[in-house]
Amino acid sequence: MGRISFLALVVLLTGGCASQRLAGADLDRVTRPAFISRIELEAGPHSLVFREDSAYKDKLKKLEPKEADRRLQAKLTAAVTRFEVSERLRVNTFRQLPEERPWVDALDPARVATILESFLVEEVPANAPDYDLLTRLGADSVVEFVIQDYGMRSDKGRAGAYMRGYARMFKINGRAELWRRPFQVDRVTEGAEHLDPFKVGKDPSLFRQELTAMLDVVAAQFAEELRPPDRKPGAPPPEGDSSHTTGRELPAPPKPPEPDLGPGELPDPDP
Repeated sequence: MGRISFLALVVLLTGGCASQRLAGADLDRVTRPAFISRIELEAGPHSLVFREDSAYKDKLKKLEPKEADRRLQAKLTAAVTRFEVSERLRVNTFRQLPEERPWVDALDPARVATILESFLVEEVPANAPDYDLLTRLGADSVVEFVIQDYGMRSDKGRAGAYMRGYARMFKINGRAELWRRPFQVDRVTEGAEHLDPFKVGKDPSLFRQELTAMLDVVAAQFAEELRPPDRKPGAPPPEGDSSHTTGRELPAPPKPPEPDLGPGELPDPDP
């Protein structure tokens, strides 16, 4: 529990001057939000372990650092898809919002994905979609999560996962922003337990576990900020209203086979 609390503190402090708090009065102006989560084109996953840290030179022997990073990056890519990364952030934020308006009137994510032509797309659209299309479904605002970079890095022989991006809420008509929160979580900077890249090379699920824990912490932070303390509780959904879709996930796409890594693997981890 202590580790999660520390991660949340890091997320909170990295917002800087570019952040904008959500005011209760602004949230009152929202009637039909749409939730979108996407990953930018060159966001990753990246391996910045062996080229940026000479501590592994002896372990790699004749294997070039650039090639070692390429192999590790392939493992990271196979460990968790971009679709899963973006969806986890959206769904876990949405699930933690209160059962009140405007959240209970949020658009069904499947309808959002369909009209934006991203339904069941493995590579989440890299470019910002045409948000004006959402007005056809009655949306008046967008809550958007964007991941700009993620992967693994290392410093002085200590490796870990990292992730950065931003979240925002804006009105579709005019694009006026009501809320913005840049985020950055870096397990190496935090001094967290070393995530051995050689062990990740043999068991990529170790990276998946670390990344999903980070996503969950960021989602909790977002959900908290989307509940402005100066706002009175919104109206609950009417009895029998079946339109509330909190936590509904898009069906996961078929998991692709592990990519062909070519000859050679990363060295075995130390016993």
